[in-house]
Amino acid sequence: MKQLIIILFFPVFIFAQKTAILKGKVTDRNNNPIENVAITYSDKGTTSDKNGNYKLSIPIHKTTVVTFSHISFEKKIKKFTARGTKTFNYFPKLEALDKNLKEVVVKNRKKEAQGMLKINSKKMNDLIGANAGVENILMTLPGVNNNNELSTQYNVRGGNFDENLVYVNGIEVYRPFLIRSGQQEGLSFINSQMVQNINFSAGGFQARYGDRLSSVLDITYRKPQSFKAQIDLSLLGANISVENSYLNNQLNVIVGVRYRDNSLFVNNKQTEVNFRPQFTDFQTYLSYKYSNKLTLNFLSNFSLNKYNYKPLTRKTRFGGFVNPIELVVFYQGQEKDEFKTLFGAFSADYKINENLKLTGTISSFNTQEEEYFDIAAAYNLG
Repeated sequence: MKQLIIILFFPVFIFAQKTAILKGKVTDRNNNPIENVAITYSDKGTTSDKNGNYKLSIPIHKTTVVTFSHISFEKKIKKFTARGTKTFNYFPKLEALDKNLKEVVVKNRKKEAQGMLKINSKKMNDLIGANAGVENILMTLPGVNNNNELSTQYNVRGGNFDENLVYVNGIEVYRPFLIRSGQQEGLSFINSQMVQNINFSAGGFQARYGDRLSSVLDITYRKPQSFKAQIDLSLLGANISVENSYLNNQLNVIVGVRYRDNSLFVNNKQTEVNFRPQFTDFQTYLSYKYSNKLTLNFLSNFSLNKYNYKPLTRKTRFGGFVNPIELVVFYQGQEKDEFKTLFGAFSADYKINENLKLTGTISSFNTQEEEYFDIAAAYNLG
């Protein structure tokens, strides 16, 4: 029985003699002990205690690569070669890990969850078109198109132009008229110099926007905090806006005036005409913070659109090189159209708490449309 016990424990005794002891204390640069440092090699290892002390068995007669690692300190690697069964002392000092985190971008996706797409208002100045403004940006979105580059009207997903809702600071805008002759419809209601935020939905919008079928364009005009004036001049017209705040920033006022003459566009075509479409627009937005809970807002607009159209001749050439044909049409008479629109709206916002706000709106508009046309034509083909 004694011989059997000796045979069983003899291999264990031999294995125990083939290791050396590595021990010490892990500290930082200020000699403070570091707890829970992982000391490993191959698939074996240990950790330091609360005083930084550690003890690890390593094989003899071979080089062992020992790694000291901690989540808050830089990794340290050391090679040891044990020549016999003895104890090694090693006291590593770990450097604190200085990690620079990458920039974190926090985005507000509340509008997207509500079916609204937020559009960068700075893009209005980057896009080139006959009618620079918000509508130019909308034409770049999928499902939005128009049939006349001189018009700011647009269709969404095959719908009609009057199926698109337009809101300015929570007030629904009335877009009253469409030119019978289809030439163009004048200036857009939205003054690009007064815009701060643009939100657009091509479907799936909230019920609070109403029951139109196609889209919602939700515009926010600025509430200025200081005096600012902008002037934009071109061969087609001018756009001037002035803004300021009063009564210790309780009253915010922004005013915009626009004038446009599209003669350079419409007179350059096959029909020789004397056409002077002129558009004038005046807008005002006021916001008065009566208290921390109550805010009063006022939006007004006056627009005058004149179309003086006098066609003269039209020449169309067709046929082949051998037998060319020219159609000449002569016109007499003229068309005079004038569209005048007055719009005013008053709204009150009452904030009950962080999750509930009540808004009431009263709006009124007046439209005067005058169309006079008396045009006769005769043609010559040859």
